[in-house]
Amino acid sequence: MSSGGLKNRNAETLEDVNTVTKELKFLYNKRLLPIEKQYGFQHFHSPSFEDADFDNKPMVLVMGQYSTGKTTFIRYLLEQDFPGSRVGPEPTTDSFTAIMHGEVEELIPGNALSVDPKKPFRHLNSFGNTFLNRFQCALLPNQVLESISIIDTPGILTSAKRRMSRGYDFPAVLRWFAERVDRIILLFDAHKLEFSDELTRAFGALRGYEDKLRVVLNKADRVDSQQLMRVYGALMWSLGKVFRTPEILRVYIGSLWSQPRLLSDHCQLLELEELDLLADIRNLPRNAAVRKLNDLVKRARLVRAHAHIISHLKQEMPTVFCKESKKHNLIYELPLIFSKIQQQQRVPAGDFPDCAKMQERLMGQDFTKFKTLKPSLMASLDKLLSTDIAKLMPLLHQQDLRKASLPGIPDGTFFETGRSLKGDPFEQVTKSGESREIQNDEWVVTKDKQKYDEIFYNLCPNEGKLSGTKAKEWMVSTHLPNSVLGHIWRLSDVDCDGMLDDEEFALAIHLIEAKLEGHGLPGELPAHLVPPSKRLHKGLDV
Repeated sequence: MSSGGLKNRNAETLEDVNTVTKELKFLYNKRLLPIEKQYGFQHFHSPSFEDADFDNKPMVLVMGQYSTGKTTFIRYLLEQDFPGSRVGPEPTTDSFTAIMHGEVEELIPGNALSVDPKKPFRHLNSFGNTFLNRFQCALLPNQVLESISIIDTPGILTSAKRRMSRGYDFPAVLRWFAERVDRIILLFDAHKLEFSDELTRAFGALRGYEDKLRVVLNKADRVDSQQLMRVYGALMWSLGKVFRTPEILRVYIGSLWSQPRLLSDHCQLLELEELDLLADIRNLPRNAAVRKLNDLVKRARLVRAHAHIISHLKQEMPTVFCKESKKHNLIYELPLIFSKIQQQQRVPAGDFPDCAKMQERLMGQDFTKFKTLKPSLMASLDKLLSTDIAKLMPLLHQQDLRKASLPGIPDGTFFETGRSLKGDPFEQVTKSGESREIQNDEWVVTKDKQKYDEIFYNLCPNEGKLSGTKAKEWMVSTHLPNSVLGHIWRLSDVDCDGMLDDEEFALAIHLIEAKLEGHGLPGELPAHLVPPSKRLHKGLDV
C-alpha cells in the first residue's frame, strides 16, 4: 500500500475514534446525566463525567508498595526522567503525579489542576486540601505521552508503617482513578512479597475493575528459577484470596528498567513477558473508544439500579410520623430491598452497588428529599442501553477492521510506529525523522573507532557488513533488555539495510556504552552521531 493510502486509513480510523467519543459524550449529557442529577448519584458513587473525561488520552495507573520500582518503570517507558521524580530504596514517592504531554517541562500543583477544565481532575477537589497538596502534574515533551498519560502513586505502606495516617482517604482516591484509567499496573517486588493492611484496602478499592488490572512481579532477575517459582505461586495464592474471582489475574514476570539484567537461567522468559506487557500498553490508544463505551454502559446500568433503589426508599417512607425509625429499618432491610427490585424490575444482581457501602452512605441522607421514578427519564435510559449504544457498534467494527493501521504509541524505544525496517533482529519498528545540520565535522565515535573495529572484524563480517543475527549475538552479551537493544539497532542501522557496517557497528557500541553508563537514548539519531559516510544518505550538510 502507498504511504498516501496508509495515511488516509489512519485518518479514517482516528476519525472513527473521535466520532465514537463525541457520540458517547452527547449520549451521556442527554440521557444519563439528567438521571444522575435527579437521584443524587454523585452523593453515593462517583461524580458526574465532564468533557475532559471523554476527551483525555488513555491513562495508566502505576501502583504498588514502596521500592517495587514504580517510578523506575515509568522512567523505563519514557526513556527519560520527569519533573518531580526521585528513586531510592526508601519511600521516595509521597504524591500522586499525573505525567502528561506538554511542550515544555513543567510541574503543576494539585490545587491548580483541580480548577483546570481541560484536565480530567476537577472532581478530585472533593478529597480536600490534604490530598491536593500531595497531587501534582508533570508536563514534558515525550513521544509516549503524546498517546497516553501515566499516573504515579505513593508507595503502599507495609505492616511496619500501617499506623501512619496519610490525612486523606487513600483507597477512595485509588478507586476514583481506577474508574477513569484504561490500565492499572500493580507492581510487586520478587524479594519482599508482603500483603499489608493498606495493600488489602487498596485491593478493595480496585474491586470491580479487575479487567483493567495487570500484575507485575518485578526484579525477577534477582532470584533464581526455583525461588521465582515459589514467589510466583505465593503471589497467585495471595491474589486469589484477596480478589475472590473465578478468573485468574494476568501476572507478568520481569525486570522493568533500562539497566543490564543479572545473569539468570530464565532471561528468555523475562524478555517474552516484557514484550507481552509492552504490547498490552501499546494497544491502549487503539482500544480507547471501546473502553469508554464499556465504562459508559457499566455506569448506565449502575445508575438504573440506583434510581430504582432511591425510588423504592422514597415510596416506603411515611409522610408525617416515625420517619427516622423507618429510615433505619429500611437501611437494615436493604439486602431484601435489593432482591425485591431484582424480581420486580428485572434488574440483574450484578448491576447493584455494594450493599454494605450503600447502607453506610444512606445513613447521612434525608430520605424525604428522594425522588420517585420518572417514567420519561427511565425510558430515555432504556433507549440508551437498548438502541443508542447499538448504533455505535458499526463504527467500532469499522475501527477493528482498520485497527492494524491505527497509530499506537509512537515511541522509538519499544513501540511500533508503522514503518518496518528490513532485517531488524529484534523485530521492532521505528519512525523516520529529519536530522538537524551537523554542528561540527568531527564524529564523536572516532576516538574509540579502532577498539570497536577489533570487535567488528572478530565477528567475521561478510563483504564488510555484519548480519542482524551476528550483531545480535554480541549485543545481547551486554545484558541490556531487548527493547533497549532494539532501539539501539534502529538508531545504528542508518541506511536501513538490515546489516551493520564498521561505522554503524561502532555507533551501536558507542550507544550501548552510553546506556550502560546511565545515559538516556535519543528518540532519533542526532546529526553529530551520524557516521560520516552516511551523512549524504541522511541528507545532512557536511
